[in-house]
Amino acid sequence: MNVIVSNKYQLMLENLGIDVIKNLNGEFDVDEIISTFQNFFYQRMILDITAIKNYKDIRNLQKLSISLDMDKIILLLDDSEESSSPAYLSKLISMGIYNFTRNLEGIQYLYNHPNSYRDVAQFHQIDDNVTPTQTVAKAETPVAAVVTKPQYSGGEHSRIIGVKNVTKSAGATTLVYMMYNELARNYNVTAIEVDKTDFTYLKDNTMISAISGTVMQEVGKYTSSDVILIDINNSVQAETLCNEIIYLIEPTTIKLNKLMMVTPQTLKTLKDKKVILNQSLLSSKDVLDFEYESRLKIFYNMPPLDERETRNSMLNDFLVRLGFDLQAR
Repeated sequence: MNVIVSNKYQLMLENLGIDVIKNLNGEFDVDEIISTFQNFFYQRMILDITAIKNYKDIRNLQKLSISLDMDKIILLLDDSEESSSPAYLSKLISMGIYNFTRNLEGIQYLYNHPNSYRDVAQFHQIDDNVTPTQTVAKAETPVAAVVTKPQYSGGEHSRIIGVKNVTKSAGATTLVYMMYNELARNYNVTAIEVDKTDFTYLKDNTMISAISGTVMQEVGKYTSSDVILIDINNSVQAETLCNEIIYLIEPTTIKLNKLMMVTPQTLKTLKDKKVILNQSLLSSKDVLDFEYESRLKIFYNMPPLDERETRNSMLNDFLVRLGFDLQAR
């Protein structure tokens, strides 16, 4: 079920034709909207920007992005000079607000085809320098429909690889650390973790800790790197920046059973993804059985590794399978 929060565009949103569980009309303080919906379950929220008091102050949208899941929110913009400016849209994107439009067709499109960062990257001014070609036209077509889905802007020469735990504590941080050290022999590599500070325990001050709200800017600083490795954790913003994502499953009985009890549909979402069995003691036959039972194709079966080793044949084999050339340069 869905939520509609409207003001100026109430009549437009009445014609949306979606199932609505809650409908608010009027002008609300941003804290009031947050308190109403922070613990309220809904599929999508259609939010008329004029329903937010003082919405032209971008800090109010920032409050919203911190407290609510912006992937579920479609922001209906007005035609004011402030909210139509490229600088305003760029700031929305920096806060992880990707689903915005100015008309009913745009809402209907985004309802079924939500944007990722790549869909709005052409509107993002990382250096806040706006050129005439970056102005967003007030067209009748939705923003989402006119975007051509470019590669990560400014980073076309970087290979951005995300690593994400599927089972809890599956070893993403340690794997990123080991990949970083090995690849650094042959490549210019940057390693970033998001929303945690576990890198500090590795005592390597060249590795970067960032939060979701700034990870885009951090990646933008290192687009000259050949490879950018990102320990994603649960950051949606970080996921949208990656060219590819490695999903880690630790295939112990207790972790797999816990995963299936808590989120039973998780394995289905990993079909055709790059899945690694990490810290795995499974034999080749066990892996075949796991593939049959899970309906997944396993990219690599990684045994427990010693991060103190300077060279590791299994890790090198994995990196070669990813397409890296580890021959001495």
